[in-house]
Order: sequence, then structure tokens, then C-alpha cells
Amino acid sequence: MKYNTQRPLLVISEYGRNIQQMVEEAVMIEDRETRNLAAKTIINLMATVSPGGKEEEDFYHKLWDHLHIMAKFELDVDSPYPKPDAEILKFKPNKPAYPRRKMRFAHYGNIIESFIRFASALEPGEEKDRYTEIIANMMKKAYLNHNRDSVNDEMIKDQLKELSNGELQFKEGHKLSSTNEILHKQKQQVGHQQNNNNRFNKNKNKNNKFKKKKY
Repeated sequence: MKYNTQRPLLVISEYGRNIQQMVEEAVMIEDRETRNLAAKTIINLMATVSPGGKEEEDFYHKLWDHLHIMAKFELDVDSPYPKPDAEILKFKPNKPAYPRRKMRFAHYGNIIESFIRFASALEPGEEKDRYTEIIANMMKKAYLNHNRDSVNDEMIKDQLKELSNGELQFKEGHKLSSTNEILHKQKQQVGHQQNNNNRFNKNKNKNNKFKKKKY
């Protein structure tokens, strides 16, 4: 008995090995009429196992494309759709360029650091002071996501000063949100999201019941 690990890799694994073998056998059928019938039979089987379902737009177009791909574009049949271009499928997009810059405090993330760079470039004044207060509060929230045990306001101010190379410094009257206030808001947001998810799942189950009901 052969294990699957000893067999050739599946071209599109979602359809399984049996359908893959049927496609390979269909390619070998010499009579065109019989080959067309085999292709349509395989398409019907693919439709039953496809996770997308018939509600998906251009569902059968996708199935015929997958049939040609599994046949390595060697299946000559009367398809209702044009055969996909094999050269296009060989195209591989370039890998995205990830930032190589090392962050001093990774838990604050790139977005907060970009805000710090923006605010640091501002002229001294009320706008810059306001950004300083907002960014410091963002840093405190991000820190609490990383470490909920404790956070020191003076540490946040010092790290903001360090990240901005001394450009952003707390002034008299600036205020950091309390730890309890931040955690309470975060807990409310999580609860609100969970309620939305529960409501969505409940409506989804209700709709599925109506779909399954026969009149």
C-alpha cells in the first residue's frame, strides 16, 4: 500500500486525490465525445466538494479553470469558458519589502513612531504640545496591551522624549489617562465586539434555518 507522502503532490488539494486521478485519466481518453462527458462529470463532482459553494460568483468558471490546471493544460475538451493562460499562472509577484529598521520599543509599533516623527517636525507651539499629549496616551495604551501588570507615567514621558530625540516633552497641565480608565475602555471594547459577533452568528444561524426550510 502506498502512503500519500509517497505519491505525487496534488495540484489543487481541496478536490482530493480521487478527482485528481480522474482528471489524469480523462486526459488519456482518445474519443473526444467521451472525453467531454468525462470532463462534465468531473466538474459536477468538483462542485459537490468545493468549499465555495454555488453561491460564489463565477463558480463554474472557476471549476473549469481548476480542471485545466489539474490537467496541466493538457485536457482538450469543449469547455464553456476559455482555457486559462498557463504563463500567467507561472507569474510570481515580488516579495514585499519589509522594513529593516530596528525599533527601540517594538511594543509601540511603527504607527506611533511615525506620529512621533511627524510631531517632532512641527514648530514649537500649542499644536505640537497637543500632539505630545495625544501620542503619550497612545503609548500608554500600547504599553498596557503589552504589559497589563504595571505602567509608570514617568517612564512613558521619558521614552517619548527619547524616541523624539528631545523634541516632544510634557508640559505643565498635560495629562495621561489613568491605567484603570484605559483598561476599563479596552474591556468595554472587547465586550462590544463579542456582542456584535454573537449577534452576527445568531442572525447567520437564523438565515441558514430559513434556507434549509422546504416549502
